[in-house]
Amino acid sequence: MDPLCCDETRINQEAVREALNELIDEPRASQLAQIFAALADPTRVRIISALNGRELCVCDLAAVLGMTQSAVSHQLRLMRALGLVKNRKEGRVVYYTLDDEHVRDLFKRGLEHITHGQTLE
Repeated sequence: MDPLCCDETRINQEAVREALNELIDEPRASQLAQIFAALADPTRVRIISALNGRELCVCDLAAVLGMTQSAVSHQLRLMRALGLVKNRKEGRVVYYTLDDEHVRDLFKRGLEHITHGQTLE
């Protein structure tokens, strides 16, 4: 017998009804999956870390991350399209920040999740 399956096929109608009421629709599931896919890239997570609480231009981010400006710009374009970062221009310089507190909270919660229960050595 497979330990991951139920012993009997008996459906809890109330639990199913509750789950259906809370089930995310396909378009939102797709949008959320795109956000999590973007956050699955270590470089993008590091960009969020660098922008957490501060504004940086592409040159600054490239220096922080040890990457080319072109590579950083490519990542920022994707992140901007997904609403993770926003930018503002000052003359010819473009500055980036996290789009809002939700992005900061996602980052913070993810860090809390991977570090809870861990002891510092």
